[in-house]
Amino acid sequence: MSALAIHPGAAYHVESLEGSRFRSCFDALVRPEDLASVQLERFDLVIVPCRTPAHRIGPRAPQLRAYLDAGGTIFASGESNSHLWLPGIDFIPQPTNWWWWLDPNADIGVRLLDGVHPLIRRLGQSDVTWHIHGTFRPPNGAEVLIADTQGRSIMHVDQVTTRGRMIVTSLDPFYHHGSHFMPATTRFLDAFLPSLRELCSTKSGIAGPGRPVGAGALVAD
Repeated sequence: MSALAIHPGAAYHVESLEGSRFRSCFDALVRPEDLASVQLERFDLVIVPCRTPAHRIGPRAPQLRAYLDAGGTIFASGESNSHLWLPGIDFIPQPTNWWWWLDPNADIGVRLLDGVHPLIRRLGQSDVTWHIHGTFRPPNGAEVLIADTQGRSIMHVDQVTTRGRMIVTSLDPFYHHGSHFMPATTRFLDAFLPSLRELCSTKSGIAGPGRPVGAGALVAD
C-alpha cells in the first residue's frame, strides 16, 4: 500500500514525519499548498497530522472530498480543525487539562471501546491517554473506537458520509511525539501507524519511504 502524509513543516512535523522512528510509515510527503499537483488516487491513505493549519489545507477540501468519494482513506488527527475541510465532522472543543497526569490517581476519562478493532488492537489504555482537546458527534453508522466517559467520540471511523473512509481523532500524537512531550504519544504511533497501513487496501507502491511528491515538496530522508 502507499501512504501520503501532509507536511506543514513545523519542527514537530519534521521530527514525526522525517525522523528515523516513523519515516518508513510514509511513502511520500507534500506541503498542503502543493496538494493540487498530486494525484491522490495514487495513494491508499492520506494522513493529515496534528496541528495542520486549516487555512493551508482548507482550499484543498474539494480535492479531498473527491478522493474520499473515489474510495480513499483519510486519517486526520487533532488540533487541525478538520470540521472546516472534511465533510460530516461535528466537533465540540473543550478546555484542556494539561497537567492532570501529575496526580498518580487521576483519570482523565479516555476509554478504548473496542480493543479488537484492527486499528486499535495493538493499543493499551495508557497509549491513548494524555489529553482531551475535544470530542465529536459522529454520524449514524460511524464506529467509535475511543471515547470519553460519557461515550462521546475521541476517535471514530466514518464510512457513511462518503464512499471512502475517514478516521478522525482529537488526539494529537504527532505534535507531542515531535515535541518530545508525552511518551504515550510515541507508543500510540508505534502501534497505530502499522495498523493503519494494514487496514488500507493494497496497491503497488509509487514512491520510496519519505520521498517527495508535488512541486516544492520536502524531502524526508
